[in-house]
Amino acid sequence: MASTKLNPLAIAIITSLPIIQFLSIDQSNAATKTPTKTIIVPVEEPEEKPAENPVPTIPDDALPNVDTNAVGAEEDTVDPADDETPAALPTILRDVELLPAAVRATHSTLVNAAKQGEMEALRELIGTGETATSLSIGGLEGDPIAFLKETSGDDDGYELLAILQEVLEAGFVHVDAGTENEMYIWPYFFTWPFEKLTPPMKVELYRILTAGDVQDSTDFGGYIFYRIGIRPDGKWEFFVAGD
Repeated sequence: MASTKLNPLAIAIITSLPIIQFLSIDQSNAATKTPTKTIIVPVEEPEEKPAENPVPTIPDDALPNVDTNAVGAEEDTVDPADDETPAALPTILRDVELLPAAVRATHSTLVNAAKQGEMEALRELIGTGETATSLSIGGLEGDPIAFLKETSGDDDGYELLAILQEVLEAGFVHVDAGTENEMYIWPYFFTWPFEKLTPPMKVELYRILTAGDVQDSTDFGGYIFYRIGIRPDGKWEFFVAGD
């Protein structure tokens, strides 16, 4: 084989170059991750400008204490049985044309008998036996018409008929609606406390009662003179006085 002679200039160039070492590259570490560092840049918040009309604050010690047991709170501890609120007074009614037909018919018969001075005309409405109209709180034995005449200040019962008419021409009330005790009662004074009566109502009261009767009722604590009750079916339930 022919020997190759190197040019002296080429040899000088090669020997002057740095020696480069070839290292084997691990393919598994070919891509080396460079660790990074998170830098948080603080954000300057804009300076708050005072409101033109600042809302005044209320100190905590000036706030009212809230009672969670009060009426309307989530837990209502008020016992309805302990409620001492007085019941509303019944409405005073005056227009008899608004009465049920049966009640209106009985009312009309009673008023006409009183105006005509016919005590005997009451007998049919009074009835007999256990369903008879109550004419005395203590009960009644004997003839009801005779009893009414004896109760009247005169022998024929005209005074009592006058009272009957006056009572039936006064205002009345409708009580216990929708129950077995439902009733229309004359006069309304029977259900009204005397201390609640207005001056005009007191004048109306004196049309039925004498001053002595008013004083007796006041001393008792309520109206105790004659009153009349008629049931919705027209039955004349009572015509009594007393306590």
